[in-house]
Amino acid sequence: MTKINQITFLGLLLFPLGILAQKSSVNVSGTIKDKVSNEALPFVTVQMQRPDSSLVTGTISNEKGLFSIGGIEPGDYLLKISYIGYKKYISALYVGSNSGFIDVGAIVLEEDVQQLNEVVVTAQQDAVSGQMDKKTFTVEDNVSQGGGSVLQSMQNLPGVTTQDGQVQLRGNDQVMILIDGKQTAITGFGNQNGLDNIPASAVDKIEIINNPSAKYDANGNGGIINIVMKKEEQKGFNGKVGLSTGLGALWVRQENLEGIRPQYQATPKINPSLSLNYRKKKVNFFLQADNLYTETLNKNEFVTRTYDDGTVINQQLKRNRNTNFFSSKAGMDWYINDYNNLTISGLFSQESIKDYGDQPFFNGNDGENLRLWQFLEDEVLTAAMASVAYEHKFQQPGHKLNVGFNYTFDREDEKYFFTNTQPSFSTEESFFLIADQKVADFNFDYTRPLKHGLLETGIKFRKRTIPTDMQFNPSATNSVLDTGADGLATYTETIPAIYGNYIYEVKKLEAEIGLRVEYVDLQYDVDPNHNTYQSDGYDYLQPFPNARLTYRINDSNQLSAFYNRRVDRPDEVDIRIFPKYDDAEIIKVGNPGLQPQFTNSFELGYKNGWDNGYFYGATYHRFSDGTITRVATTVDTTNLIYNISQNAGKSSNTGIEVVISQELTDNINISMNLNGYYNQIDAFTIINQYPVENTFTAEQQEVYSGNIKLNTNFKLGKNAEAQLSAIYLAPDIIPQGTIDSRFSLDLGVKKMIQNGKGELFLNATDLLNTMVIRKEINGNNFSYTSNDYYETQVIRFGYNFKF
Repeated sequence: MTKINQITFLGLLLFPLGILAQKSSVNVSGTIKDKVSNEALPFVTVQMQRPDSSLVTGTISNEKGLFSIGGIEPGDYLLKISYIGYKKYISALYVGSNSGFIDVGAIVLEEDVQQLNEVVVTAQQDAVSGQMDKKTFTVEDNVSQGGGSVLQSMQNLPGVTTQDGQVQLRGNDQVMILIDGKQTAITGFGNQNGLDNIPASAVDKIEIINNPSAKYDANGNGGIINIVMKKEEQKGFNGKVGLSTGLGALWVRQENLEGIRPQYQATPKINPSLSLNYRKKKVNFFLQADNLYTETLNKNEFVTRTYDDGTVINQQLKRNRNTNFFSSKAGMDWYINDYNNLTISGLFSQESIKDYGDQPFFNGNDGENLRLWQFLEDEVLTAAMASVAYEHKFQQPGHKLNVGFNYTFDREDEKYFFTNTQPSFSTEESFFLIADQKVADFNFDYTRPLKHGLLETGIKFRKRTIPTDMQFNPSATNSVLDTGADGLATYTETIPAIYGNYIYEVKKLEAEIGLRVEYVDLQYDVDPNHNTYQSDGYDYLQPFPNARLTYRINDSNQLSAFYNRRVDRPDEVDIRIFPKYDDAEIIKVGNPGLQPQFTNSFELGYKNGWDNGYFYGATYHRFSDGTITRVATTVDTTNLIYNISQNAGKSSNTGIEVVISQELTDNINISMNLNGYYNQIDAFTIINQYPVENTFTAEQQEVYSGNIKLNTNFKLGKNAEAQLSAIYLAPDIIPQGTIDSRFSLDLGVKKMIQNGKGELFLNATDLLNTMVIRKEINGNNFSYTSNDYYETQVIRFGYNFKF
C-alpha cells in the first residue's frame, strides 16, 4: 500500500478537454404533473434561462406532460415553467458535461386559486455524468498518417505505440480492440490482431478508453480501443468514394546475406474505397466496401546468436509479403416509430497473405554456410458476422433498452511450404492448419437517466468454439517436423456476465461505481495421440469492480481518480498446442495449462483548459498477477529455441502521461504527448512441458521507458492543411530482454477541392528512415542481438469525393 500511496500522489497531469468524452450539447427532459391529481399536464410552457433570467430556449410539454429540450450547453441555468391557472415554477439547474441526457424527473405544479403574482421554488442543483476517460480522434484529421492501415493511423495518438503489428497503451499490449463497440474476428476476441490490414479509409474515428467501466467486457488490462466504422444517415442518396496509392521500401537499408532472393523494393499500396447510404422515411440502407492491396518488406531482421559453448551463428530473416484485405459492411436501419428501431447488418472480410521468406545461417566464427531455410506461407483469413440490434426508447430521452445478438464465423486456412537446405541434404516439407471459430454473443443493456446521474445495467452471454486441425507433411528422411505433435484440438469458451454501473453528479462532485461479475468456463480438448499435451482448461467466477471520483475545482480545472480490476484470458493461439515452424530455429508453441492474468489499476488525473489550448496529466499504476508472456528456452544439444506461452508471475507498470495543446496563431496548432513509465517483471520460475519437461528461471527485469510525440498542424490558406509529426520511443523491456530507442518523422498535406466535396492528400511516414527495431534477448545457455530493417518509409497519395 505504501508504494501505491506514493504513486497516487506522484503528480497531477492532464486531459485535453477536446478529446474527453464530454458532451458539448445536452438534452434536458422531464414530466409535468398536477400536484393534487398527479395527472400529466399538456401544453405547459417550459423555458431554460440564464441565471440573469435571459431566455436561452424553450418548448411546451406534449399531451402526456413530457417535455424535452435539446442543444443545451453545459452550465448553470434557471428552469422556468408556467401554465395558466397554476403557480409559476422556477428552479436552479446545473447541466453537466459528461452525458447527453439529463432527466429532472416529475415536476408538480400547484393550482393558483388566488391568482398570486409569482411563487419562486428553489431546488437542489441538478447534474448528470458519464464517461470521463474516453479520448476520441477523427481519422480524417490525422493528415500525416492518412491512406494507410488503422495501425499506422494510431502511431501518433497520445499513449499509443505500435510494435510487431500490435498496439500498446502506455507500454502495455494487453489491449481489447472493438469495432463499433463489439469484439470481432477481424481484430480478435482475445489477443488483438489484424490492425495492420484494416484500411483507415473505412474508419470514422478511434476511441481510446484507459479506464473502462463495468459495462465493458472485463478483459484488456491495458485499456480499450474502439474503432468506429463510417456510416452515413443523411436523408436521400449520398456517399463517398476514394482511392489512395503509395510506395514503400524506397531503398535497401541493409544488404542481404549471401545466397537469398532480393528484398522487396518500391512496394505498391492501393486502396479503393466506397461508402453508400440511402435513407427514405423510416428506412436507412448503408453499404461500405474497402480493398487494401499492399506489398511489404514485412521483416528484414539480422540476428547474431551466441551460445554458452562458444557457438556463434549469424542469420537473417527476410519476409516479402503480399496482402490483399477486402472488407465490407452492409445493413439496414428501420425506424419503426419514435420509440423503437431495429438494425440488421452484416460484415464480411477476407484477408489473403502470402509471405515469401528466406533465412540463411552462417557460422559466426569461420563464415561457413550452415543452412538455408526458404518458405512460402499462404494464409487466407475469412470472417463473416451477422448482427441484429433492437433499441426501445422510453418517453424520457436517454431512457432506453438495447437488445443485441451477434454471430461470427471465421476460418484461418494456412499452408506453409519450406525447403530446408543443409550441406549434406535438402528436404521439402509442409504443414497445413485449419481453425474455424464460431462465436455467439447476446447482450441486454438498460440505461436510465436520473435527476442526479445515470444508471446502466445489463447481461451478456458468449459461447465460443474453435476446432483446429494441424497436419504435418514430413519428408521421408531428415525431417525437422515433430510428427507426434500435430492432430486435432477444440477450444470451447462459455462466458455469462452481469453488470451494473451507477453515476451520481452534483455541481462540484461526481462519483461512479460499477461491478461486473463474470463466469468463465474454458475447456481445451486435445487429441489423445498428441505426444506432449493433454486436455486442460479452467473456470472462475470473479468480480470486476470499477470506481471513479471527480472534483470540479471550477469550470476550467478538474481532478479525477479511478480504480479498475480487469483480466486477460489466454486466447486460443496462446493455448494452441501445435509447434509452428515459420522460423527455422525458433519454434513457437502454446500451453493449454495457461491461466488468466488479473490486474488492478489506479489512476489520478488533472485537467485544465483555456481559450487557446488545454493541459492534461495523469499518474497511473497497474500491478498484475499471472503475467502472460512467452519464454524462450533451449533444451538439448541442438540450436533450436522453443518459445512457449507461460504465466510469469507478478509484474507492474507505473507512469505518467501529459498532453499539452496550444494554438500558437490562427494558422498553427501544436500538441505534445509525453508518456513515461517504469516497467517491472518480477523474478519467476516455470516448468515447460514441450518438447520435454524442463525448468526455466528468470531474474527480475525493470526499466524506465516512455515516448514523446509532437504534432504540429498548419492551415495553408482557406482549403489546405498540413501536419508534421515526430515520434520518439525510449528503450523498453520485452520478455527476456530489451528493445532500443526508435525515432520517426512523418509529414502530410491535405487540400479540399470541388467546393469541399473533393479532397487530395499526400503524406510520407518515417521521412528519415530511422525506425529500426533493435533487440537484445537473454535465454538459458544463449543470447542474441537483432536489428530489424523492415519497411517503415512509405509515401502515399490519395483522392476522396463526397456526393
